[in-house]
Amino acid sequence: MIEDVELGEDGKIAVPDHVAEAVRTLIEWAGDDPTREGLFDTPKRVARAWKEYCQGYGEDPSAHLSRTFQEVGGYDEIVLLRDIPFQSHCEHHMAPITGKASIAYLPKDRVVGISKLARVLNGFAKRLQVQERLTAEVAQCIWENLHPQGVAVVIEAQHGCMTGRGVRTPGVGMVTSRLLGCFLDDERSRKEVLSLMGY
Repeated sequence: MIEDVELGEDGKIAVPDHVAEAVRTLIEWAGDDPTREGLFDTPKRVARAWKEYCQGYGEDPSAHLSRTFQEVGGYDEIVLLRDIPFQSHCEHHMAPITGKASIAYLPKDRVVGISKLARVLNGFAKRLQVQERLTAEVAQCIWENLHPQGVAVVIEAQHGCMTGRGVRTPGVGMVTSRLLGCFLDDERSRKEVLSLMGY
């Protein structure tokens, strides 16, 4: 859900004229006629789509980690959410990045609802990104807000800027990781969490 946007009379997000005109210019520059029937409403559709793709700019992902639980029945082992699907867009070509993330932390004295880890990921993913920064931002957010013993984030994704243009190599996946705390400092803990993630 996109918040803090002006709605038009049709109940849809209002698109400023200069934004629609920018998309029209791009369509024309690419070689098509923005006034033909199939493309006539495309500038507003594209603008609304990009408002949705980038809705992460309107939220603070750390807010999802504000409610924690201390009563966990003595559980003090790794908490892992594996293979979380996500979509983002690369900041260099604005092409899609699609992939999955595994997020783990070793709690000290409190845990967070597991859906919140996916919400943190999506809060950062719904911005123009590079995979390396996305990985680091997710890990740092969990580290700073939950104060766990360790955090591990591994992201595996495909990049449209590489598969659909340029070198055009579909099927290639990029893997990035960020380890903090005990998962960085202790080899045994590092091996355990990466093994649980399937790496």
